[in-house]
Amino acid sequence: MKRVCEPLIIGRVVGEVLDSFTQAQDMEVTYNHDKHVFNGRQFFPSVVASKPKVNVLSGDLRSFFTLVMTDPDSPGPSDPYLREHLHWLVTDIPGSTDASFGKEEVVYEAPLPNIGIHRFVFALFMQRARRTVVALPTARDRFNTRRFADENGLGVPVAAVYFNSQKETAARRRRMV
Repeated sequence: MKRVCEPLIIGRVVGEVLDSFTQAQDMEVTYNHDKHVFNGRQFFPSVVASKPKVNVLSGDLRSFFTLVMTDPDSPGPSDPYLREHLHWLVTDIPGSTDASFGKEEVVYEAPLPNIGIHRFVFALFMQRARRTVVALPTARDRFNTRRFADENGLGVPVAAVYFNSQKETAARRRRMV
């Protein structure tokens, strides 16, 4: 069992979004087949426009997980009054598989930060059993990961990772085309 990574504390993910936890599962998040998400890594919106592949590397097919992806800096880091904005929610992911085997409750919304550098957090929770997540969000804005986990009996996360993103300049977008 690994102690929660210091980058989650330094990046204020633990504290603002999640309570302190001990990492009990391994999770891998990858965009475009080769862009791995590591705590604090910078991605431009063009790189994260498509849904990532999220692998739950541990557990077994009898254990189920919920994946939450949020932006705690919405609409901007200096005044995040919409904290948190829900970008993706997948439930019933069997252990040792990826999120595509789960039930997408809230479809993936690509990160498009307008102001400042935003953090995008992936939190993985272990479910008590399949189909136990029933209190689903009614809106993306003002989502609260802690409250959602509490309402669904998920407890603290078993894994988490985050990346940073900011608006691309027009010159950078032109170079990408």
